[in-house]
Formats: sequence, structure tokens, C-alpha cells
Amino acid sequence: MSIALQTEKSVSYSYYRKAEEEFIQLIQNNDLDSAVKRNPCLMANFEDVLSFAIDEGYKNSNVCDSAHLFLQRVLYYINRLKFFWFDDFGNYTNEDSTILFFIRKRIETEWMEWELSYIETDLLDSLNHEEPLSKRFKEDLNPLPSKESLFLKDEILLAGYKRLLAITSLDGLVEASQLSRVLGGVGNEIQLMLAKIFWEEYGCGKLSHKHSSYFIAMLKECDMETDPETYFDLVPWEVLANINHSFLLSERKMNYLRYVGGLLYVEVSAPSSFQNYQKAGERIGLSDAGTGYWSTHIKEDIRHGEWMLNKVAFPLARKYPDQAWQVVLGYDQQKFISTRAIKSIVESIRELDHH
Repeated sequence: MSIALQTEKSVSYSYYRKAEEEFIQLIQNNDLDSAVKRNPCLMANFEDVLSFAIDEGYKNSNVCDSAHLFLQRVLYYINRLKFFWFDDFGNYTNEDSTILFFIRKRIETEWMEWELSYIETDLLDSLNHEEPLSKRFKEDLNPLPSKESLFLKDEILLAGYKRLLAITSLDGLVEASQLSRVLGGVGNEIQLMLAKIFWEEYGCGKLSHKHSSYFIAMLKECDMETDPETYFDLVPWEVLANINHSFLLSERKMNYLRYVGGLLYVEVSAPSSFQNYQKAGERIGLSDAGTGYWSTHIKEDIRHGEWMLNKVAFPLARKYPDQAWQVVLGYDQQKFISTRAIKSIVESIRELDHH
């Protein structure tokens, strides 16, 4: 049935899911571009649904979760082709597909305009950018507790903790991969500091010390699957948006300053957030291995946040004074997207508790 024949005001999740399944089959085609060239109608239904989802997700005053989930899942399928997962090489046949490029571009263009509507940007041009960055750093290093953070620290039980691990495993098992995309280029102190952070995230060359290895240990402690993407269907669109946003910024050099601002927030805010997760695991009775990923970040990310502020963000703001507002924008936008993602995780856990 064509989307045009739908009489309801919104498309059901099951209808979006059918279009998603169709898209998965399409990207597994041996040569998607050639196949569509031979049969232009091959993607007609998917593109119909995609258009409707963009309208419903980004041009509707009400947030439509099913449309957002569909769009963010499609983006994720495309973005994951940028990294090699040591799987079948045939999975990457369409990594340079022009069709996938334009699908991604189409979604991201509308999505970014929608996301920016939630961020106050009017005063960014006139700011002395080191001062607001310092202010944000101090506030987010030791933030006031939110109702979400208190719930995660004090209320979740083992089932809720396992749901937390399931959702965050999508990023935790391939952690810091996007950072690798901004390390290339001419050597300087800024590049070396980013490389140093990346090196520590990857365990200084030791697999057992790589942060994703600590995440695997937490999953094993809770008798959970350790393969990447096992729990993909549990991930809310807000968490997928957080991951896809990192892809968007790291893949485009014009977004370099925004990426740095976003990474600064991630490193600064992680210790306080992860302390809540660690305390939840300890309260439940898990061993050090069951909370090791959190404790490692608590220790390292305080240092990483200071490095990001003083050795990366400040030098870049001085080097590009007319564009330094983008660092602040990247910080504020990442804070908004991350906070929204945490709220969605809490909502998912609460729904679990109600069943």
C-alpha cells in the first residue's frame, strides 16, 4: 500500500518497520546504484515513506516517536558502513553508494535544522568564548542532581541496570570510533592531544585495557550478550540521534569546531553521570568488573575534560576567533542531545518496571 493511500494522520510504527526492512534488503544489494538505475521504481515505496517520515518528524509541531525512530535507524545503517566491523566484506558493497549518500544528506539536512531550533544561538557571535566555555566546564563537572540521575543511582534494580547496559552497549562496544575520524592531517599540539585521548580510550594499545573491553566485562557480569548491536531494537531514537550526531560532526571538516565542543561536553559530563551508574551497580551488588567501565571513565575523563578545555578548545578558539562560537554551539547542542538521550533511557527502564 502506498503512503499516499494512508488516511490516518500518522503512519504506524509497523508501517515504518516494513519500510526499514525493505531498506535493509536494498542496501544488501550487490550494487544498489546500478540496480536502481536499471529499475527506477525499486526504491519508490521506501522514498515515499522517507518523505512522509521527514514531514512527520521534523515539520510537525508534535514529536512523532515512530518517525524519529525510523529516520535515526536508517541513518545508523548508513553511518555504520564507515567502520570496519571485521565481518563479511560483502556488507560494505554499497559504502560509496550515491543513493545512500543522498538519503543521508536528505535526512541530516532536515534533522539539523530541527535540532538547531532547540538551541539559543543569537548571542554566540558576541561571546568571549573562553569565558562561557570555562563556565560550562565548571557547571557540568559537578552538576546539580536531576530526577533522572537520582532515579538511576538510587532506584533501578538489576533488570533496570541490564536495560541501561543493553541500550548503552550500542555505543560502548565501539567507543571513541568517531574520534578516529578527526585525527588525520597536519601534526600540531591540538592534534596530538586528541590522539592522546584516543590512545587512552583504546587502552594504550592493550586490548584488555580498551574501554570497550571493560564494557564487555560488565555485560558478562550480568549474563548478557556481548556482540555489538545485539540489543539494537531496544535503543530509543534519542540515543540513536546522539550516535548519529557524532557521525555527522566527525565526518565533515566544516563541523570540526562543533565536534570539539561536543566532545568537550562528553568528557566533562561523563564522570558525574557514570558515578550514578557505578553507584547503582554497587547497590545492586555487582563486582568491580560489573561497574568497571564506569569507574575507568570517572578516573580518566576528569583528566580528559581538562585536556579538552585547555589544550584543544581554548587553542582552537584563539586560532579561529571569528568561528569560535561553533565550539560553544557544539557544546550546548551535545548537552541538549545527551540530556534528551538519558531521559529516554530512564523512560525505557521505567516502562520495564511497569511490566
